[in-house]
Amino acid sequence: MTDTVSVDEFQALEQRVLRTVELIRKERELRASAEQEVSALKELLDHASNENTSLTSELSAMRQEREQVKSRVDAMLKQLDDLV
Repeated sequence: MTDTVSVDEFQALEQRVLRTVELIRKERELRASAEQEVSALKELLDHASNENTSLTSELSAMRQEREQVKSRVDAMLKQLDDLV
């Protein structure tokens, strides 16, 4: 017993295979695009993280400097009060 496939059935199968191939191609392109975007975002995040670390250190240094200046001003004001 041999099964025969009609021309219409074969063409329908061929069309499904072609659509599947096209879908796979599009998905691969979308995946590659998404991977590039993820890579760019990781780089941007790394840069922002480094900048955040730098700014945090700078802020800490400025706070320390402010406290030192405040202490010096307080000492000068005390000396002025002692003179009066």
